[in-house]
Amino acid sequence: MQQLKGRTAFITGGASGIGLAMGRAFAMAGMKVMLADIETAALDRAIAMLRDVAPDVRGVACDVADAGSVEQAAHVTREAFGNVHILCNNAGVAAGGGIDTISLDNWRWVIDVNLMGVVHGIKAFLPHMRAHGEGGHIVNTASMAGMNGGLGFSPYVASKFAVVGMSEGLWGQLRGEGIGVSVLCPYFVRTRIGESGRNRQAQYGATPSLDPASPAAQMLAELARRLEAGLDPADVAARVLDAIREEKLYVFTHPNMRADVDERFAAIQRAMEGVTG
Repeated sequence: MQQLKGRTAFITGGASGIGLAMGRAFAMAGMKVMLADIETAALDRAIAMLRDVAPDVRGVACDVADAGSVEQAAHVTREAFGNVHILCNNAGVAAGGGIDTISLDNWRWVIDVNLMGVVHGIKAFLPHMRAHGEGGHIVNTASMAGMNGGLGFSPYVASKFAVVGMSEGLWGQLRGEGIGVSVLCPYFVRTRIGESGRNRQAQYGATPSLDPASPAAQMLAELARRLEAGLDPADVAARVLDAIREEKLYVFTHPNMRADVDERFAAIQRAMEGVTG
């Protein structure tokens, strides 16, 4: 999709981090932008910030784990701006765990937001995109955790692998319809995902406490340190904008991660070579 000026974008998790950076990049490209987020105070601040960049920026409260909430946000967006062309299923959360203490509430929360949130977005917007016939693009935020299992047995890894697979399948099905698909797989970016428990919905219970000496707690502490030193979200947004214009399926942000991916693919290839009829 080369021509973006005047088009409309809907972004979940739009009040901060990568979502807010995408909103800014889209606004600067002349697009109309609807930021959607569960954190309403942050959403208000984000809208005020982006209106200094472009006038056609609005916000809507949205819980991506709730299909009805996403449908309502889609309705509000169409009422405000008309046809929607860019859908960014970006909202995401992370929770600790591991194999020693498996919290089912953590799993349900992360899967409902990271995976079902993408499903809810596609369900709410794809029929509309196909009907208006003006073309479009869907960007699903996954992670390098969706390309290798380096973070171990966790709901985050499971959800991001699922988003990668779902995006690949969607890309194949929408080829020829004028609707592109990209799956964003960043490594460490300066976002607040390490604090995502601040928006945890009541139905998933309180965030379980971890023993500070446990492997899971130590891994979370290390992840927090890496996030602080991570890539600027604006750099990620620039890559997303390029992917939309060039209709790229995969969007990577850290070339140094290629070795980890190559190692996994090489192991798969070795295993396939050993398969006999």
